[in-house]
Order: sequence, then structure tokens, then C-alpha cells
Amino acid sequence: MNVIQPFIEFFNHPVFIIVGGLTVLFAAIGIIYRIVCIILGVTPLVFRIGKAIWRRKVAIIGSSESFTSLKDCITDTNIFKKNNVIHIPIDNIEKVKEHTILLVDWETCSNQIDNIFIARKNNNTAVIIYAKAGSIPNEKMGEIANKSNTVVVNFKGRLLNDILNSLITTSFDGK
Repeated sequence: MNVIQPFIEFFNHPVFIIVGGLTVLFAAIGIIYRIVCIILGVTPLVFRIGKAIWRRKVAIIGSSESFTSLKDCITDTNIFKKNNVIHIPIDNIEKVKEHTILLVDWETCSNQIDNIFIARKNNNTAVIIYAKAGSIPNEKMGEIANKSNTVVVNFKGRLLNDILNSLITTSFDGK
């Protein structure tokens, strides 16, 4: 016991008590600061994606067969409600103005793609084009690449990811 006593008295010096107290205080302030930053950084994103999934509609433009296939792909994950995935027939392109997320089946709508871009509400409307690999000609792909908020997808596995990213990156006015 007598061997340890000098070490205890040395570290009981007021300098060590002050330095230890300040270190604990700075650590507590740092932890609180990090918690506040995480809450303020993540919470808006979580609310935005939750609101987007809950209220926004994904409009699928294409034939009835392609609509059924794409709708099943989207709703089988149980992320989107079946009521939030709607069909816009090829002959009724003007209805795209009412929606902010458009999923276009390239096989059935390739000749209407320019009309879809013209009819969309604004550049804040996301257009996701589902096409088989190599089915879009290079000159058309160049035109599509110059449009804002446009994604070309050739895998159904990536489709849901691109829809979620489009929901996050485009605004929602709540109407």
C-alpha cells in the first residue's frame, strides 16, 4: 500500500484535477455536438423520403402489359402502396403534367419520348426510362443525357433504387 500512495498523491494535484475536468467537459460537449449534427442532418432526409414514399405517385407510361410488369416490380417490395403506382396510356400523354415521377417503358413509348419530355410539368419532374440494354440508339441517348432529372435503367433490380433516388432529389409541393 505504501508504494502506491505517492502515485495517488501525485495525481491528486490540483493541475491534474483541472485538466481532467476540462477533458471530460470537452468530451461531453463534443458528444452532444455530434448527436445534434446527426439529428439535424439525417432527420430532414428521413422525413423527406418518408413523405415522398407515402404521398407521391409513380406514373408508369406504356402499354397495359408493361404497366403490369413494372407495377409488380415496384409494389412487390412493399415500399410503395399499390394506389401510388398509376398507369398513363401512350395515347394520353397530357396526363403526365399531373405527376412528378414518370417511369417510361422504352419498348412501347420510344416514338413518344420527345412528347413526354415536352409534356412534363417542369425540369423538376423526374423521368426514369426503362429500356433493355442497347435498345436506345446513341443519338437518342445523347438527347436524353442532356435532359435534367432523367435516368435510363436497364435492370429491374436498379429500377427501385433509381425511383427512390428520384424521390429524394426532386421536390414535392404536396398537391
